[in-house]
Amino acid sequence: MTNIYDKANELSSAIRNSKEVTDITAAMQLIEADPESKRMLDDFRARQIEVQQRMMSGDMPNPEEMEQMEKLFEVLNLNLNIRRLFDAEQRLSTIIEDINKIITDSLSHLYGGPEQ
Repeated sequence: MTNIYDKANELSSAIRNSKEVTDITAAMQLIEADPESKRMLDDFRARQIEVQQRMMSGDMPNPEEMEQMEKLFEVLNLNLNIRRLFDAEQRLSTIIEDINKIITDSLSHLYGGPEQ
């Protein structure tokens, strides 16, 4: 019988040692070494969190505010190290979404879905 926790720990290790996590770590080190890049990224992340928290509480940002966030994101993408970070984060996010789908699909038969 397979020990689910052993498999989860193997998956955790595989993610931790993935190219995506290595790329995120490398990009973060470069950003940390550049005070202006770090400030820009920190400011963007703080605003992003604020908007997300407001959205979760039902306070949707107005179109101008969303446009401002998109423009800020575009400006940050001009910074090569920040763009590398965003790209690596997106790739990792895709992997996590794929893993979540695989796990969810494996249980779908329990709730009336097709067996996998």
